[in-house]
Amino acid sequence: MLDLSCPNVQLILATIVTAIITGFTTLRFYCYITLGRCHSRAKMEGKTVLITGANGGIGKETTKDIAKRGARIILACRNVDAANEVKDEVVKETGNQNIVVKKLDLSSQKSVREFAADINKTEQKLDVLIHNAGMALAVRGQQSEDGIEMTMATNHYGPFLLTHLLIDLLKKTPKSRIVVVASELYKLASVNLNNLNPINTRPAAYLYYVSKYANIYFTRELARRLEGTGVSANCLHPGMIDTGIWRNVPFPLNYPMKMITKGFFKTPVQGAQTTIHLAVSEELEGISGKYFMDCKEHSLNTAACDMEKAKKLWEESAKIVKLTESDPKI
Repeated sequence: MLDLSCPNVQLILATIVTAIITGFTTLRFYCYITLGRCHSRAKMEGKTVLITGANGGIGKETTKDIAKRGARIILACRNVDAANEVKDEVVKETGNQNIVVKKLDLSSQKSVREFAADINKTEQKLDVLIHNAGMALAVRGQQSEDGIEMTMATNHYGPFLLTHLLIDLLKKTPKSRIVVVASELYKLASVNLNNLNPINTRPAAYLYYVSKYANIYFTRELARRLEGTGVSANCLHPGMIDTGIWRNVPFPLNYPMKMITKGFFKTPVQGAQTTIHLAVSEELEGISGKYFMDCKEHSLNTAACDMEKAKKLWEESAKIVKLTESDPKI
């Protein structure tokens, strides 16, 4: 047992506590000074922006910023009630009345097709498509109505299918952009091309990392296929964000996780900056197939630059989402 009355023990404990506090303070300061910020003042009047998963987190903050720039915004969300609350808040805060809410469940191929058909019928143009929606599950084995592992269905296959179905609208809109919210957590995983529907084979958290890796492959192959069309595609790491995506962390890990997120993670406003940068900044016109972090281009590891693997993932994804001859081609 430690004798806490001993001056030497007290000194050692005080030194340890001071070192911990100093370390945490230094880390927090480093996180703050390295935050990327979108400094563009570009206006978006006359432009149409579609944002998936905009009913909270960085999607909500992205919506607010772009609404202030005057764009027409389509909030594509599974939870329509929450999306309407965001719409009312954004309209009140920005004065932009041109905000539309539409139902979209990215895990459902039927929902994606119905949503895309509605957009193609009602919209004349699409300047920016932001794939922001994301899902992280705590329990593995959950499947979509199409029999696809739920995380992959929502984070990769849904956006893959939606992009195909909206590509003609994007192509006829001059200098349109596709923005994909990926994650630096891709480095913790790999994409197994022999098991692209990994139900009950991996922990749920690991499949989130896999889906973010797939987002990067998808973006790079998409950009390659879109060369010469005027449509650009880039992806990004928003940073570690204090958002609702961490609500599925199980007990008892949820308590230390909450301390970490509140102490060191970015706020949703800070986390939205790179998405906003890719969507609006004039300096990025014509830039495509790149990966960004803190509003700056960032390098990928060697495996993520494997275009043969990216092409193979694309081909297999097309089979999984059941693309047909009548669907738009990229």
